Amino acid sequence: MAPNEPLFASARRGSSIHSEEQAADEDTALLGSQGKVPLGPRHHYGFWRELGLFTWALLATAAVIVLAVLSQHQTSQQDHKKPKAVGKRNLIFMVSDGMGPASLSMTRSFRQLQGGLPIDDVLVLDQHFIGSSRTRSSSSLVTDSAAGATAFSCGMKSYNGAISMLPDYTPCGTVLEAAKKAGYMTGLVVTTDITDATPACFASHVKLRLEEDLIAQQEVGEHPLGRVVDLMLGGGRCHFLSNTTDGSCRADDRDITRVAQDDYGWTYIDNRKDFDDLELGKAAKLPLLGLFATSDFPFEIDRRIMDDIYPSLDEMTRTALNALDVATQDSEKGFFLMIEGSRIDHAGHGNDPAAQVHEVLAYNRAMASVVEFLDRSDVEGVFVATSDHETGGLSVARQTHPQYPQYKWFPEVLANATHSSEHLARQLNSRISEGIQGNDLKPYIIELIENGLGIQDASDGEIQSLVDQPLLSVYTFADMISRRAVSVTSTLICLSTCWDQELGIIFRAGPTDSMQISSSWMLSTFSEFSVLTCWQQIGWSTHGHSAVDVNIYGTAGTDALRGNHENIEIGKFLQEYLDVDVKAITDELAVKSKTFSISTAQEISWTGREPTAEDLSMVERHYEHLYGEAP
Repeated sequence: MAPNEPLFASARRGSSIHSEEQAADEDTALLGSQGKVPLGPRHHYGFWRELGLFTWALLATAAVIVLAVLSQHQTSQQDHKKPKAVGKRNLIFMVSDGMGPASLSMTRSFRQLQGGLPIDDVLVLDQHFIGSSRTRSSSSLVTDSAAGATAFSCGMKSYNGAISMLPDYTPCGTVLEAAKKAGYMTGLVVTTDITDATPACFASHVKLRLEEDLIAQQEVGEHPLGRVVDLMLGGGRCHFLSNTTDGSCRADDRDITRVAQDDYGWTYIDNRKDFDDLELGKAAKLPLLGLFATSDFPFEIDRRIMDDIYPSLDEMTRTALNALDVATQDSEKGFFLMIEGSRIDHAGHGNDPAAQVHEVLAYNRAMASVVEFLDRSDVEGVFVATSDHETGGLSVARQTHPQYPQYKWFPEVLANATHSSEHLARQLNSRISEGIQGNDLKPYIIELIENGLGIQDASDGEIQSLVDQPLLSVYTFADMISRRAVSVTSTLICLSTCWDQELGIIFRAGPTDSMQISSSWMLSTFSEFSVLTCWQQIGWSTHGHSAVDVNIYGTAGTDALRGNHENIEIGKFLQEYLDVDVKAITDELAVKSKTFSISTAQEISWTGREPTAEDLSMVERHYEHLYGEAP
């Protein structure tokens, strides 16, 4: 034994060597080689026993793996399918027209500032975020509201401008129509025209969204399937009134409010007093048609001081929920209700951040009421919420020069605004219609800016722009707000060539240090060609829509919509949750379309005339009548 070697080292080494040799011999025997030790019957039995156990273990393992894979696949499939509807249920579908993810960021910060809330305070929307939706239409990567709402109502893609019509100009059945056929009560609540694209897509079919006279007729019951809606609350009264009546925008002399009452049994109201008499829906008599504005409701920032004229989105939401709940108490079916925060989109078209944050907050309050209703209801129910698209290409930061800006934006500027840019533009143009023009307008413009926007440092260039181009004033007012929700830094950059958008000049600046300055000081210094202003502003990339993905929200029971989805998958979820047959409605419409006709001065299909290329182009300029040509 080697010196200092452990006492049992040689014994262990010898044992180890012996064991390895013996194991080698056994392995050779098992492999069928000719070993030195002959195998007896007992050895053969052990061999086959071990082989059998090995084979059984191998097969069992394989079976477990196969079963696990099948189980996982089945679970995955079930996760993407809503369990078949069993029993009474309610479905509330909410649409935040034009609201993208940046709108949430801007509104959350504004609300925290306005309410003195902590940074971890979030919107009701945030608490129910579950996924995102891709929004393309069949004709463009950038959808309009009509194609977007058709994806929700029919669960199918179509072209921009289509109101529940397919690319071949045939109507597709909607989830609301199928729900009505199955015995559900149905409703629509909006803050724009009830004939606008989103509500229209659930209860009517026209080839072009601009056919709002036809949409009004179909919504009250002049429809191949008869009346399919039980409750409608919103604006757009002008499309229901005879062209011989003040406030009408119809092309003919038909009074659709009268048709609704006489031929289809609607209860019709058009003012705040009658709305209040509904007692938030508990005293409502269905079918109920409430049209509270000639066209769109005012923006919420303006409506809140006209509360005696226009109900809020939240009030209409609670009224609809209660009315439909009471109406279905003794029914085996529940109800389907579509609620739209319509004017978020219009604020985006006008690039008006002050108007938009108030619209999002109004929508958020309505969602809180929906959640509260579902929590206290004894009937199973869910809500699903999403946007048809984003509008404006909003960015809560904007750089208008080549130098690197500071990371700041100031919600305080939005809090100072008391009116929307749309409201101020209408006031300005109303004053012009009274005969006041040119420089005589300047004192009035300054008053509008200071009182309506809370801006005390309007530049001569901004005021002159409002004097020279009043038809574009809605954009000018909105841009003044967006530009001031900023961090302003004065920096003189060595040999930096700069373009100032406001003054329309190019200048070169020399070297100096950076310093914080006021907006008014900065403007007074521009004329000396010495200041390069570093703006970090609210930015907008367009006055139209964008292709950005939008958020999906939902309560328990909407897990199938978690993650990222095409917008048609949301439409299919609505159908599956209610367990309604939309294809059967499509087939029924195809049959009845052959014989159904409408009352009109022109010989046209009940879905309107086939649109021309110019018609389809006009769809993308739908808001010019409100705001004029975009700059």
